[in-house]
Amino acid sequence: MKQKAKISCKYENDAVAETIASAIQPDNLDSPDMIKIKTRKEGNQVESEIVVEGKIETLLNTLEDLLSCTSTAEKMI
Repeated sequence: MKQKAKISCKYENDAVAETIASAIQPDNLDSPDMIKIKTRKEGNQVESEIVVEGKIETLLNTLEDLLSCTSTAEKMI
């Protein structure tokens, strides 16, 4: 079954959003074939779309990993 989620985080300016988007972009490349992650910067927002072919638990774990990476990137700024 296909599971989908979208996360949008708003930042104080475009530069911060670009930094966050760049920091989490490698996660998009390293995901298994059954997990698709697209992250993009739109103005001062970072939007991530996640599509998982499988169980809801896989989607939830992927969301947790993505949010953890985002939180780490935010703390480094």
